Amino acid sequence: MTRTLLLAALAMLATGTAHAADDCANAQDQTTMDVCASEAFQKSDKQLNDLYKQIGTRLKDDADKTKLLVTAQRAWVAFRDAECAFSSSGVTGGSVYPMIHSMCLDGLTQTRAKDLQTYLACEEGDLSCPVPSAQ
Repeated sequence: MTRTLLLAALAMLATGTAHAADDCANAQDQTTMDVCASEAFQKSDKQLNDLYKQIGTRLKDDADKTKLLVTAQRAWVAFRDAECAFSSSGVTGGSVYPMIHSMCLDGLTQTRAKDLQTYLACEEGDLSCPVPSAQ
C-alpha cells in the first residue's frame, strides 16, 4: 500500500514538472520559473557543446590548437561557474536562487556559443581566426 502511494506521488510530481516546463511563456510560480530557467540553460549548453565538437573536428589534425581549445574551454567553464556563483550569491538560500543561477549560466553560455559560432564562420585566409574554414 505504501509503495503504491509513493509511486502515485512520484507520478504526480513528474506530471506537474512536465506541465510546468510546457508553460514557460506564462510562468507565474517560482517552481515553474526555476524549471524553465534550467531548461533554457540546458538547451544553450547543448548548443555550446555541439559547436565545441564542430571546432574540435576542424582542428583534428592540429594537436597544438586542439590542446589550446581544450585549455580555453576548461578555463571558460571555471570562469562561468565562479562568476555565476558570485553573481547569484545575493540570493543564496532563497527560493529565487535556482532561477537566478540558471539565468546567469544561460546568459554566459549563450555568449560563449556566439564566440564559437564566430570561429566556425571564419573565411579562408582570415589570419585572425584559429579555426580553419569548412572545406
